[in-house]
Amino acid sequence: MAPPLKLLILDCDSTLSAIEGVDELARLRGDEIFARVEAMTHEAMDGRIPVEAVFGERLRIIRPRQVDVAEIGRRYIETVEPTAVAALAAVRAAGWTPMILSGGFRPAIRPLADFLGITRVDAVDLFFDGAGDYAGFDEAYPTTRSGGKPERIRALRAELGPERIVMVGDGVSDLETAPEVDLFIGFGRYLTRPKVKAGAAAFVGTLAEVPALLP
Repeated sequence: MAPPLKLLILDCDSTLSAIEGVDELARLRGDEIFARVEAMTHEAMDGRIPVEAVFGERLRIIRPRQVDVAEIGRRYIETVEPTAVAALAAVRAAGWTPMILSGGFRPAIRPLADFLGITRVDAVDLFFDGAGDYAGFDEAYPTTRSGGKPERIRALRAELGPERIVMVGDGVSDLETAPEVDLFIGFGRYLTRPKVKAGAAAFVGTLAEVPALLP
């Protein structure tokens, strides 16, 4: 009989990696577009505006190509959180299964997940035409809007029946999961968001600190 499932759910951007993928996509379009998109991202992640107010607009501005998304996949790996590999080995040894839950883009995050040995990535799909040009995104996916991550946590409970769920993330969209998980751990290595630090049951500066906190 398999042991009960214990899920460690991790945000990707500014948690498993130093970068924000959407901002890096914008950087490929030049300084002006990067500045616009980065400001929108900070407003949403700090909780000043809802995610849905900027999600589609940032992509409309950037119009990322398939090759751009592949480049961001490489950058995620280059900027992986320095303690991530060892921390994930420790949590697996303690019987936990890591997965990624993100408001970022699944095709960009997948290479980082493979690098870290993480099987499941719950994130937003992007669509491209035959020439590899941008053709939209999965507008129905929950993490494109406020309250989306708690919605996905409830769905994961129904689907997988885990004994425990712990969430780790840096943004207000991650903090929203706190009522749905057994422990929410705020993450501040790259950015310390005051709302997240104030609302988290625990707050860490490296992923190396996470294994000791798991219930």
